Amino acid sequence: VQLQASGGGLVQTGGSLRLSCTASGRDFNTYAMGWFRQSPGKERELVAAISLSGGITFYENPVKGRCSISRDNAKNTVYLEMSSLKPEDTAVYYCAADTDPIGKWTMYLSEYDYWGQGTWSPSSS
Repeated sequence: VQLQASGGGLVQTGGSLRLSCTASGRDFNTYAMGWFRQSPGKERELVAAISLSGGITFYENPVKGRCSISRDNAKNTVYLEMSSLKPEDTAVYYCAADTDPIGKWTMYLSEYDYWGQGTWSPSSS
């Protein structure tokens, strides 16, 4: 499975971000998907996760209320939209796939087995 992320780049504080991640292969609708981020000097952390069908979503507290994860299984693509960006949102953002999920969605980094290349998104005032 190959994951290709796009959409990063410099964004103004208070602005919005939209990231896309497209997966290769024909089994995308069997993958639990997630978006993670890693800020300089920090560990990679979960931002949001979405179930196989897209019916269940999960958001970590720092982004809750200003973030939306969605997927289009017909296009093998998962999206992340974030608004009201803060300087602390500056990070490299990674999409990830759990190709053999135990449940409908996956929270833990260690359970994701394929990763995109990361897209850098600095938030600047």
